[in-house]
Amino acid sequence: MSTDRRTLLADAAIGVLADAGMRGLTHRAVDRAAALPPGTTSAYFRTRQALLTALVRRLVALDQAELVEIGARAPSPLTAEELVAGLVEFVGVRLSGESRRRSLARYACAVESARHPELREILVPRDNVARRTVTDFLAAQGVADPEQRTVTLLTCVDGLVFDRLVNGGSVSEEEIRGLVTAALR
Repeated sequence: MSTDRRTLLADAAIGVLADAGMRGLTHRAVDRAAALPPGTTSAYFRTRQALLTALVRRLVALDQAELVEIGARAPSPLTAEELVAGLVEFVGVRLSGESRRRSLARYACAVESARHPELREILVPRDNVARRTVTDFLAAQGVADPEQRTVTLLTCVDGLVFDRLVNGGSVSEEEIRGLVTAALR
């Protein structure tokens, strides 16, 4: 079985989930989105759960690659304002283009993982350059328990992304600044 075909199907499944929601995620819909003959998706992923697991694995891989790319573009922050600028850029990416579609799919998968612990294991936040950068910055600022503060800060940022996906609009620099200020207290 071709890895490239599996990747193509997982990418198509992410798009279907983003556009049609969890109820719209079917083998046939993925076949159509991938422009492949009917039955192709079910030949590679026999069950809906297998398809969903492949989708989540691909989603996490794409998210991790995006975080590495963003981290490579931005130097490690030395000041709170530099951290704010980095987080504003990150949020902007998550709310636009293909990343926006992945964000929609990610939140649908997060809700689904409440009923499927095997998905939760895949979706658990990973160690990555962004998380390490924030933790290192907070530690350098003398924040007590920088790892837990990082989790809290990034969870709040994630909540803002979720809110704007659902309600529209963008995240302001002031909102991010407020979260960074609170993390530094």
